[in-house]
Amino acid sequence: MTSEPWLGDACSLVDAFRAGERSPLEELDATLAAIDASELNAFSYLAPDEARAEAERADVSLPFGGVPVGVKELSPVSGWPLTEASVVLRDRVATHDSTMVQRLRDAGSVLVGLTTASEFGGVNLTFTKLNGATLNPWNHDHTPGGSSGGAASAVAGGLVPLATGGDGGGSIRIPAAFTGLPGLKNTYGRIPKGPDLVIGSLTAVSGCLSRSVRDMARYLDVCNGFDSRDPYSLPRVEGWESGLGSYDLRGKRAVIAVDLGVAAVADDVAAAVVAAAEDLARTWGLELVDVPVKLPELSLEWALAGLAEVRKDLGDLWPDCMGDLTREVAHAVGIAEKMYNIDVRAKIEATRVRTNEAMADLFDQVDFVIASTNPDVAFGAEGPLPNVVNGVEVSPGNNGALTIPANIYGSPALSIPVGTVRGLPVGLQVLAPHHREGWLLDMALAAERERPWPLVAPGAPR
Repeated sequence: MTSEPWLGDACSLVDAFRAGERSPLEELDATLAAIDASELNAFSYLAPDEARAEAERADVSLPFGGVPVGVKELSPVSGWPLTEASVVLRDRVATHDSTMVQRLRDAGSVLVGLTTASEFGGVNLTFTKLNGATLNPWNHDHTPGGSSGGAASAVAGGLVPLATGGDGGGSIRIPAAFTGLPGLKNTYGRIPKGPDLVIGSLTAVSGCLSRSVRDMARYLDVCNGFDSRDPYSLPRVEGWESGLGSYDLRGKRAVIAVDLGVAAVADDVAAAVVAAAEDLARTWGLELVDVPVKLPELSLEWALAGLAEVRKDLGDLWPDCMGDLTREVAHAVGIAEKMYNIDVRAKIEATRVRTNEAMADLFDQVDFVIASTNPDVAFGAEGPLPNVVNGVEVSPGNNGALTIPANIYGSPALSIPVGTVRGLPVGLQVLAPHHREGWLLDMALAAERERPWPLVAPGAPR
């Protein structure tokens, strides 16, 4: 009888199912018991009866056959709450599965429940009026980040080996780095986002939080490929998992730019990232070059573009609902409503053009840009967002300044765990040109072998 949930990766759990060492139903029961006993507050909704039915009929020959999976609460699952992590929408229920969720079902996944997120995915802090604070399994006083904070907390906290995520400004990479996990932001369109796709600002991508590189690759095998309900989705690419380790990265050019020329990064975090980058560059066989990196500051433009989607969801409930929203969301929507006009829209587009040109020019000179994933280690579980780095006051936009550029440009980026600072995980971020997820996965695979990271946090159930 399985008494503790699986603490390895999802691929090895499937192997254990196929070998008869564990059963999907026993694994689910252990998972539900661990979630019930957990203090992390990583799940906002559980569907035990539905999950047990899926576990009983699980086909373990499928890629994720029998694997308990958490779904980020911003993603629709038919019949489950679709709240956007907001009290305002607490009674809304999804009428369909997202394309990604349906593909996970088709791959044999057992959907356990919804993992917590920040309200409307708006900040890198998972603390809402609807759900309260989600905790970092490395230290419960700290946040796992956001907006996929519950997903990261659940995976790093030993509750489920895999959870869905989304990244519109760093919302996979930020929590992955804060909780010691690898985290991949795909090329825009790699995984479809329909049905009922909101085109919006063309920055958000779908993906996962996992414990291993091969889990990320298998997830891509399962979920990538064009869907007619997302006209911006990319054609299917086969062989992500089978192709791991097949790229020769030797001689490719890389620049280490810890702050991307735009962020303030804590000195000890920067030192850890540089040391890891130089070490891993030797492992990867990269040629390190000195190229100036100075990306535009994007936080205001990114926020204003995304807030139109929030305003759409609020509809006629705004502005009467203002008091029910988290401080950050209420303030941001209020500001956007006052200042957003055709002139501001023109400035947003001009900034986007400058960013695209700056990123394209950078990748004309190098194959990779290596930076920190976050300006600092994880901050307090209930916030506020940090406004001081190295003793100097910074803007709130500093918290996403390292991750937003890849969202604006639509290119892939991957966060790799590279140890701890002050007892909390640190992530090294590698940015690559469009469609080069395979390069990034191979880099992460080599890092995983050379500098293996803990699959779960030290405080996870044993």
